[in-house]
Amino acid sequence: MTVGTGLMIAMSIVVIGCAVSALVVAWALAPGIFHDHLHQAGIDQDSDEAMHVERAFADSVGLSWGLAAAVSTLLALAISWYLARRVQRTVTAVAASAALIADGRYDTRVDGGGMGREFTELADAVNRLAGRLGSTEETRRRMLSDLAHEMRTPLATIDSYLEAIDDGVRDPDAETMAILHAGTDRLRRLAEDVTAVSQAQERVLSVIPEPIGIGDLLESAAAEVRAAYAEKGVDLVVTVDAAAGPVDAEVCVDPARMRQVMGNLLTNALRHTPSGGTVTLSSRMEGDRRVIAVVDTGEGIAADHLPHVFDRFYRADTARDRDHGGSGIGLTIVAALVEAHGGGVVAESDGPGRGARFRVLLPAAATLNA
Repeated sequence: MTVGTGLMIAMSIVVIGCAVSALVVAWALAPGIFHDHLHQAGIDQDSDEAMHVERAFADSVGLSWGLAAAVSTLLALAISWYLARRVQRTVTAVAASAALIADGRYDTRVDGGGMGREFTELADAVNRLAGRLGSTEETRRRMLSDLAHEMRTPLATIDSYLEAIDDGVRDPDAETMAILHAGTDRLRRLAEDVTAVSQAQERVLSVIPEPIGIGDLLESAAAEVRAAYAEKGVDLVVTVDAAAGPVDAEVCVDPARMRQVMGNLLTNALRHTPSGGTVTLSSRMEGDRRVIAVVDTGEGIAADHLPHVFDRFYRADTARDRDHGGSGIGLTIVAALVEAHGGGVVAESDGPGRGARFRVLLPAAATLNA
């Protein structure tokens, strides 16, 4: 039995029951009440006039109530049939759409059918589910495609060197082993980065905010990369704008995730800043937002590439040049992690050769005692 049929039967039973009940009550009560009023009016109950009046009343009550009950029943049944049909169509549409979504047709959408708030909310929930599944599937397809593309270069390098060793063309000396280790390290970093960005973009990445001093947060992030900066000869400067609040002001963020954000930005800045350059890691308040900025004096970014620097594996920009050894998704991870904190990140540059600025914008709720 379908939902519409069951609903129609239930409403029919209610309508018919109400009509029969009304008729029974009318036939049981109306004649007695009318007879009593005749007696109060002083009309002889045994007279022919009283008999005809009572019969006329009974006939008129029976006919009018019967006709009214029949018309009301038919009208109620017609309305019930119409509503049941609409409910049936809406439920059938939702079921059919859910089946299509289960089959991978994530572009399927459901109309609430104008059946009320509950059906509209049901349709919206199904549509959100379809959109989320479609987005997840698109992310999966793109990730697999990007991953396969990015793995080709290190795998080709490893394969060629191993083949050369097998053929006796190369010896497994320190230089060869270093190249092989570099290739495997690149594959490992790629796997870790792909996992991180997938978890962040699918909102399954754990973010556990806790209060931490902004100065401590910046210094700890800088400490992790100072050796690399010193080796390349790039100055790393850390500043906190005391004018915008106390230096030891706290922010409520996930320390590990935010250090990962700043680490990726600092590594990206180092990769594209020549020896003798400077990278500045700073924090300040701008209105009701806490801003953490990484500014470098490096290669800079062309204006037409700025909107794409956070795209996965975007290579047109020098900040995504494969030759520099990055996985190609470090900035994508930055954007995903900052968004998981309810904030945003902005890339700015005055053009090639004029450095770049990356600003992490955290909401007011992330700032404590500032």
